[in-house]
Amino acid sequence: MCLIFTIINALAFTLAFLLNKKEGKENKSVFLTMLMFWAAALMWSMDGVASVLEGEGFFDLSAEDAILGAIIMMSGLLVFIVHSLWMKRKKVY
Repeated sequence: MCLIFTIINALAFTLAFLLNKKEGKENKSVFLTMLMFWAAALMWSMDGVASVLEGEGFFDLSAEDAILGAIIMMSGLLVFIVHSLWMKRKKVY
């Protein structure tokens, strides 16, 4: 589940980044968060490959993995919010 949550968030931030770029606005916070989610998705994908090599399934659909996915999602959104606020504060000064 954490891989599924991470990929959904990575796709959402990629779409937001592309839409901002199309409008001529570069948002570093969106870009940073997008890269973080894609890196996490790559990490979870390699974990899935290792699970398959050990004879288990690629996706872990347990409740614990769903909670981990929610924690990863909230952590990424927290990084986005903190970085956005930091960049706004930098612009003021």
